[in-house]
Amino acid sequence: MGRRKGVGVLSGGSMRYARQEDLQKLALRMQGSAEGISLADIERDFGVSRRTAERMRDAVRNAYPQIEELSGESGRKYWRFPPGSLGRMVEPTLDELTAGHRAAAIARREGDEATADALEHLLTKVQAMFREDRRRMIAADLEAQLMADGVAFRPGPREKIAPEILSALREAILAGVMISADHRARSSSKLSRNARLGPIAMLFGQGRQYLLAWSEYQDDLRLFALAGFERVSLEADIYARPDGFDLQEWLSESFGVWREEPQDVEWRFLPIVADEAAGYLFHPKQQTARLEDGSLIVRFRAGGRQEMEWYLARWGDQVEARFQTNSHCAAGDTTGTDAGDP
Repeated sequence: MGRRKGVGVLSGGSMRYARQEDLQKLALRMQGSAEGISLADIERDFGVSRRTAERMRDAVRNAYPQIEELSGESGRKYWRFPPGSLGRMVEPTLDELTAGHRAAAIARREGDEATADALEHLLTKVQAMFREDRRRMIAADLEAQLMADGVAFRPGPREKIAPEILSALREAILAGVMISADHRARSSSKLSRNARLGPIAMLFGQGRQYLLAWSEYQDDLRLFALAGFERVSLEADIYARPDGFDLQEWLSESFGVWREEPQDVEWRFLPIVADEAAGYLFHPKQQTARLEDGSLIVRFRAGGRQEMEWYLARWGDQVEARFQTNSHCAAGDTTGTDAGDP
């Protein structure tokens, strides 16, 4: 008896590629690309050899005859689907919708109400596109998923920030313009009026929210507590971030949001907590090592010693910390700088 073919089953010599999920992802990428997907793109995106990339391309092409082949520069071939070819394959899954609602809940919990509202409006529009029967089924499953996840219900302190302040700052960042602001420093409660700032990014998380901006008065990049802004107005002057500025690189120089001279940090977690500590990424550039006694060593270079010590307090006497500035090591007095006056 010959082998039976079923609907959606990929068969034939080139159809032996077993990872159906990857083939679906490839088909969706071909649908979402106006220029098409090349064999080199498949190799890079899926981490496969040239031969496997050819098999994946053939599997999708044989399963979906409507695929288009395009010629690019130097005769390179590209493949894509005409818009709408895959129908409901492009509908978001329950996991994807849950991730969207989780992101909205986290944004709201961290005080970013505008982003939370925008995400929820987008998700409502997406679900409105479903057939009525699928919409009812998704709604029930989604509610169960979110209840199990519990993101929106986990309590935690956060500062209250006026929505109009966030909206004005976001508009200024997107427009690339200076702002005039009245800001009250967290540490001294001093109110600075009509401060001219060049906003770069808003930083949310860990109960604290800050604006990273260039201060005309200080002629430097500084952090300003979002809760300290009492007035924000957009200026006509354009502000361009410094050439070569990389936000992630700038953030990696600190632990949390504290800014000070970076120093070499070494934490030694005792064997009783070493396995637990190994499950954390304390810093994006950290290096780790296991000692013969089972201890875990974590090393990185960053400023923000005070915030490090606040964090390490949760580990009690199960961690030993050493901070090296220039040529000496110490575990003594703590220094740090808070977001100050504009």
